[in-house]
Amino acid sequence: MINVLIAAALAAASPQATLPAPPPIAADAQPALFAVRDADTIVYIFGTFHALDGQSDWFKDQVRGAFENSGELVLETLVPEGPAPAIAGAQPFRGLPVTPSASFLASTRMAINAGRSQGMQVNNGADMVLRHVAEAEGKPVEGLETLESQLNMFTKLPSAASAERPRPGQAVAAASPMDSLSKAMTEMQAAWKRGDQTVFVRMLGQLNRSSPDTYRMMFTERNARWADWIAARMQTPGTVFVAVGAGHLAGQDSVLVRLAERGIPSARLN
Repeated sequence: MINVLIAAALAAASPQATLPAPPPIAADAQPALFAVRDADTIVYIFGTFHALDGQSDWFKDQVRGAFENSGELVLETLVPEGPAPAIAGAQPFRGLPVTPSASFLASTRMAINAGRSQGMQVNNGADMVLRHVAEAEGKPVEGLETLESQLNMFTKLPSAASAERPRPGQAVAAASPMDSLSKAMTEMQAAWKRGDQTVFVRMLGQLNRSSPDTYRMMFTERNARWADWIAARMQTPGTVFVAVGAGHLAGQDSVLVRLAERGIPSARLN
């Protein structure tokens, strides 16, 4: 799903959000790829960006090789595909036993609109590209969590109004949340293409300061569950390609850190 983009939207909406000018986008994209392995199992762990501008070739070299060597693809979740954008409003959620909150829908719309203003589309996102190639090649595709569980989480997130207020004397950014988010997404896309995780670390830190509960629910708890899944999968021989939002592989609470705590070290491959 687009939870990393929603996290960026929530962080950009916080009063203390300030963002530098985005660096130039590298023409030769090389997003970060990691692996954990033992004698008979390899789990590749790839950090995705959920909406891209389609202006660079990232699905090549080590990423393409790892994908082709894998017997299955595992994404965060399998979002139903249809003729309409899946998160433009409440309509696509009809029939599910979960009603997205107004705060979730507002943050999602802001994330999508900010991305579109910079030429980014979910259909160009790494998750969607990987899924379509896997399906075309006949690879099994599964999700680490269900769409219903993701929506349940989003309905429980604190509203944007509960985010941290500026302290006395604290500078407040002049830019609107939409302007800040547009700049943040451009910067994050450029960083993703470079394989640079520092931008995601900063975004996560900003979200953690502005809304610790949101950070815990969206990242800390889920990263721990996903690390448990990978640890369990290591007990079965084979090669798996796991693709989750790049923000889940950055910072002190990342999936990679949680794996290391379980005695499973990871290595970056590019």
